[in-house]
Amino acid sequence: MVIFDPILATLELIVDIYFKIVVVQIVIYWLLHFKVLEPTNKYALKTVELLDKATTPVYNKIKQKIPTEFSGIDFAPFILLLALYFVEHLINSLRLLIAG
Repeated sequence: MVIFDPILATLELIVDIYFKIVVVQIVIYWLLHFKVLEPTNKYALKTVELLDKATTPVYNKIKQKIPTEFSGIDFAPFILLLALYFVEHLINSLRLLIAG
């Protein structure tokens, strides 16, 4: 069962990195919305563009399955964060179970 530990550790790392990407995207959107960052800031816009490329396909899949917009607020990022949190803990539990 030693063979599965590096695979599960890699999967856990990928899920953790994607979780952080979604959190950074949410924070940047809030900073832009509340005008802490200027909407004309080219670095913020480039970062948003890059993060959108990484997350939009997943958000679209979530939106196909679940209505995510209530009162003008899109909850797809929060649903994704919950799912990633669940998957990360599932992987961690599997690693502990395999380690014995």
